[in-house]
Amino acid sequence: MNQPQTAHFAQQWLQEHGDALYRYALLQCRTPHQAEELVQETLLAAIESYPNYSGKASIRTWLIGILKNKAIDYFRRCQRETLLEDESSDEQALDNLIDKSFKESGHWSANLKEWGDPEKMLQQGQFWQVIQLCLGHLPQRLQQIFLMKEIFEQKSENICQELQISATNLWTMLYRARMGLRHCFDNHWR
Repeated sequence: MNQPQTAHFAQQWLQEHGDALYRYALLQCRTPHQAEELVQETLLAAIESYPNYSGKASIRTWLIGILKNKAIDYFRRCQRETLLEDESSDEQALDNLIDKSFKESGHWSANLKEWGDPEKMLQQGQFWQVIQLCLGHLPQRLQQIFLMKEIFEQKSENICQELQISATNLWTMLYRARMGLRHCFDNHWR
């Protein structure tokens, strides 16, 4: 592919799929700036690998697949750069919140809030705004693990290997992430 063709494809992909890529990226990371960087990295990788594109999937699906891998790379970089001391106070606050959710008998200490029909929730734009907000409130390490497991559907073994944690630790952190999201949804879902 020559230079003008490359520029044409990149511009076309950005016009046709840029919004979808940005929304997907924004869901994965914490800031609009990081989301823009992920989209840029995705488009650069797509330009480089376009000669290998087989056409079996739509361009958007192919671009989202590249973005997914770029987001996983982003999480790996963040994991290496995260200072555990910074996360520990956030995680302790989350643990305290979880502890307050249950009585000594193991039952919920408050009535569970009704969230409505899950199918309808997924179709509403508000759902994705709230999930993005709530993911942003999780400690970064828990957010990364939740996204790797639940959004990117990575196998548990791969996550454990990548983050150098035990399976028990993974499931504990996923539990804490889900509880944190649940509390956040209770406060922000209308």
